[in-house]
Amino acid sequence: MWETPSVVLITGIMAAGKSTVAELLARRLTRSVHLRGDLFRRMVVNGRAELTAQPSEEAWRQLRLRYDLAAQAADGYAAAGFTVVLQDVVLGAELPAMIARIRHRPLAVVVLAPRAEVVAARERDRPKRGYGDWPVADLDAGFRADTPRLGLWLDTSAQTPAETVTEILARAWTDGRIG
Repeated sequence: MWETPSVVLITGIMAAGKSTVAELLARRLTRSVHLRGDLFRRMVVNGRAELTAQPSEEAWRQLRLRYDLAAQAADGYAAAGFTVVLQDVVLGAELPAMIARIRHRPLAVVVLAPRAEVVAARERDRPKRGYGDWPVADLDAGFRADTPRLGLWLDTSAQTPAETVTEILARAWTDGRIG
């Protein structure tokens, strides 16, 4: 299945390991693209509305625009013969909505779900800061309570990124396939 042009959506909360795992996975594939959904947020030069613990309507609108653009780009790359590893923070009701946005099939969804204390330690140890006014434990609890159990959910707390990629390669198309 990995040689067929496809889309793999990797999601999870901030500092769950999405960027590292997505890059390593894409590098293991023959013809691949690592698509970072956050790129579309960072392209907004003026007027960007950041997501906070209490997001504004404009922040929600921009988030959904980002998801629309990421899905369109993923579909385009897959149609051109690439396997696309799309990574972004897609939580709660936005996960099934994102799955619907991505039209290309086959599609696999992988949810990285390390324990909250592991994510908090990673956030402390990395140079970029993603949480702002959001306590890690609160976002993690909401993520686990509100995100539908779609795709392959992995507790990567005790795994290296390479071990996570190996598990994704072994299980994405059996346990994470959508449609």
